[in-house]
Amino acid sequence: MSERPIHRGINRRQFVAAATLGASAAVGSREAGAGRAAPGRADSGPQPGREGPNREPGGPKGRLRLHVVGSGVPPPSRTRHGSAFLLQVDEEYLMVDCGPGTTTKMARMGIGPKSVGHVFLTHHHFDHNVDFPCFALVRWDLCHGREPPLRVYGPPPTRSFVERLIGPEGVFFPDINARVKHPVSVMLFRGRGGEPPRPAPCFEARDVDAGKVEESDGWRVTAARVHHVEPWLISLAYRFETRQGSVVFAGDCGDCPELRELSRDADTLVIACVCFGTAEKYQGIINGTQEVGAIAKAAGVRRVVLTHAPPGFASPSGKERAVKLVAETFGGEVLFPEELTSVDLSP
Repeated sequence: MSERPIHRGINRRQFVAAATLGASAAVGSREAGAGRAAPGRADSGPQPGREGPNREPGGPKGRLRLHVVGSGVPPPSRTRHGSAFLLQVDEEYLMVDCGPGTTTKMARMGIGPKSVGHVFLTHHHFDHNVDFPCFALVRWDLCHGREPPLRVYGPPPTRSFVERLIGPEGVFFPDINARVKHPVSVMLFRGRGGEPPRPAPCFEARDVDAGKVEESDGWRVTAARVHHVEPWLISLAYRFETRQGSVVFAGDCGDCPELRELSRDADTLVIACVCFGTAEKYQGIINGTQEVGAIAKAAGVRRVVLTHAPPGFASPSGKERAVKLVAETFGGEVLFPEELTSVDLSP
């Protein structure tokens, strides 16, 4: 589908002038939880404020890390709420979903919003997208105006979702307008190294479907439509190919041929798992340990990361039981990490 940048703030005429001056996006824990075999090689996590470019193609393999920002369900528990992940490829952070509290949780992990330049939404349930306006606006408010745009990808209606939040008719227009115009906001902008007049936010939102989504020097993303709650919402799973390995984010979906094909021979499959045994009572829109084991075995993945866990299921004893049940079918590594943890996926 066609790509249309969304540059917003002030009125339409002022917006066109302001948007030409700048944009907003830039490339820039703790140990993982229960698992079988190795629990995922834990690392020291990201460094606050650290940003850097991609490695050159053909250079040495860098690090591949999964930062588990959100791994719960719609109702919050004391330790989990919603879905959000950051895949760190060398020094670049790619966001997959932006559920409740993502911006605050990132701060607790020492990762700033400006570290993220690309957001991939799997579907438009609120536990996967509700913190997007907070993340996007905080990120813009920290920028000095010379960053590239924040790029947002997802199934329809991703583009209208972004426009209705931060477009010229969007619900956050009054806030953006004030921050662009008020002299104190302009003073703070200058203090960050910006040169007035302060530019409006710059975002690029795109509706995507199955097939190639995006690529850079260090990674390539493809998508597949997967079975969840269609026709009311379209859901996508994403596969990230990097020099360090391949990672599939299933999002919320049940077992389906499209997911198995997208996951074929992947190094890591991040997949929702909400119950012990089969998830038949959910009519095939989500997975239990039985479905996860079958998918992982059939696809030939090396590692499974369980996520989207309800409170009782994610208790210490529940996690241990879930890992064992998946391992009855799947012979690879099984991880069940906590929120605010980082897993080293490097070879």
